[in-house]
Amino acid sequence: MDKQLQQIGQRLRGLRDVLDIEAQEMADTCGISLEKYESIERGETDITISNLMKIANKYGVSADVLMFDEEPHMHFYTVVRKGQGMSVERTKAYKYQSLASGFAGRKAEVFIVTVEPKPEAHTVYKNTHAGQEFNMVLEGSMELYLAGKTIRLDEGDSIYFDATKPHGMKALGDKPVRFFAFTVAG
Repeated sequence: MDKQLQQIGQRLRGLRDVLDIEAQEMADTCGISLEKYESIERGETDITISNLMKIANKYGVSADVLMFDEEPHMHFYTVVRKGQGMSVERTKAYKYQSLASGFAGRKAEVFIVTVEPKPEAHTVYKNTHAGQEFNMVLEGSMELYLAGKTIRLDEGDSIYFDATKPHGMKALGDKPVRFFAFTVAG
């Protein structure tokens, strides 16, 4: 996991170098402090998928390149076999498996997300990104925090929401929650 965070940080630094962007501009794009952004580039701090998407959208790069260092090549269709999607474990608690990473120019991000149970103090409830998001719980239960509301979702439940509103989720109980996440840029 730490190696993946370092690699993502290196790719962000490389993007800044190529486009001649100051670190402060990237921090502003993400809505975080310069110190936190610089810590992300050093691989010391995690970056949210929503912030990676903000950077990708603003600077016209694929989120795949930032997350996986792989440019998508498929233009007609892409197939992801069970358990074979590109995977990134951003923190000990969150694992993302991309289900559309091979498709170039896609308008949506599609993931299977696994969230491990973790202490309340470590849960982030202020993720935001452009567009809309759909989540459907495949296994387990979770609480979704959405703009001050707490919504419980159990296996088979789904929600569609405005992703510009602060949100975050946590697994309930002592088992991980797995859910399908589909985001469409606004």
